[in-house]
Amino acid sequence: MRYKLVIFDLDGTVLNTLGGLTYAVNNALAMNDLPEISESKVKAMIGNGTRKLIERALNDVGADEGMFDKVFADYKEFYAKNCSHETFPYDGIMTLLEGLNSRGVKCAVVTNKPDLPAKILISKNFGELICETHGNVPDVPVKPDPTFVYKTMENVGVKPSDAVYIGDSDVDIRTGRNAGIDFISVDWGFRTREFLIQNGAGLIFSDPAKLLEYLSGD
Repeated sequence: MRYKLVIFDLDGTVLNTLGGLTYAVNNALAMNDLPEISESKVKAMIGNGTRKLIERALNDVGADEGMFDKVFADYKEFYAKNCSHETFPYDGIMTLLEGLNSRGVKCAVVTNKPDLPAKILISKNFGELICETHGNVPDVPVKPDPTFVYKTMENVGVKPSDAVYIGDSDVDIRTGRNAGIDFISVDWGFRTREFLIQNGAGLIFSDPAKLLEYLSGD
């Protein structure tokens, strides 16, 4: 095996959460008498954490900055209760995780999604196939800060040379680079192959089966 630990991003990498995120964003906007935004716009806003997602949504609809705290709070409360809405693993992800686990590779998730819904979604969809999940919590910077990547490696007991970070965005590329570990991009999520290349991606996979084949190599 190339690695002893594989750390995944969540949104757009192991789970397609776009429908659920769009549902929650538009619910928060509607609760504050603001217009809805399209799923394609939400897709482009994802990646830098919940605060940035809501900031971008409010900017898109031309809302006053003073509305942020209320809309942000409404979004967090609603999403925590409805995070499973229209959310499902990408095709091939379960087989990828099962394959890694069967080969003795630890799998973890480090995401900018709030910690509670992140843990709920990973536990519900993947159970013990993911050994630990770290989402955004107060007083810890969001990715591309590598704090939780370091913590995961420490908890699992692996060296940086034995770990890889996998994600679908420019934020994930910078996260791997900032952590000083290998990183792999996937283009089945929220960003295109062209975008990933422009933002420094090296290895890019379009198929979880091919990714498993690569990770299984010596």
